[in-house]
Amino acid sequence: MIFAGIDIGSITAKAALIKKDKAGALSLKGTRVIPTGYNPVTAGEKVFTALLDETDTRRDEVAGVIATGYGRNSVEFAGKAMTEIICHGAGAHFSNPGIRGIIDVGGQDSKAILLNEAGQVENFAMNDKCAAGTGRFLEVMAKALELDLYQLGPMSLKSKKPAKISSICTVFAESEVISMIAGQESRENIIAGIHESTAARVAGLATKIRIQGPVVMTGGVAKNIGLVKALETRLGLDILVGDSPQENGAIGAAVLAAKEKAA
Repeated sequence: MIFAGIDIGSITAKAALIKKDKAGALSLKGTRVIPTGYNPVTAGEKVFTALLDETDTRRDEVAGVIATGYGRNSVEFAGKAMTEIICHGAGAHFSNPGIRGIIDVGGQDSKAILLNEAGQVENFAMNDKCAAGTGRFLEVMAKALELDLYQLGPMSLKSKKPAKISSICTVFAESEVISMIAGQESRENIIAGIHESTAARVAGLATKIRIQGPVVMTGGVAKNIGLVKALETRLGLDILVGDSPQENGAIGAAVLAAKEKAA
């Protein structure tokens, strides 16, 4: 049997398919990521259809669909909608049952999640009131530096002396960065400073729930090696990054769909 998870985020829409064999064992069949665009309803349908085509799966083969993410209620073909917190926990536990802590930095919010041995959420903290400490913050900073997002991580590792970003507001921090550019501060130092500022915000969430290792980082921002390193330094913990960090929520939703069918 095959089950699907759809995660509609503010920037990207993700889909995942989980296959359950006759013995009940679950395996990942495939994932897909596309830009969400202005219409989350269309994005959900598009990413699901694209994944079905890529994996040569018929729609009627999918026994259950769970949607998650900020646009979860817009996925009309989903049988159920669940929060990102629960789905991220299920996805991380599926990929690595030893995980006890999750740091998720998405486009619109950031989260720290504490799991028990069964992969159930014991505690969490979330920043969804301010762009600081999110992918949107990094996107704004990259634009100010005239760089692509993927360039931030590798460039920050070349920094000799990270710049100090004092503002916690995205608008004011952007003004600080522009002033630093005018003052001929190196891009590498500015980016490293941006990562340290972001890490401080996110680490605050992790500390609030007393996060424990092993810790995995999920969300598209997990691909930014500079931020991962900054968080490791702040928390004094090694942070793992899986093969599909951006798709973790969708994977978890598909896993939960499979488990619901068995219940």
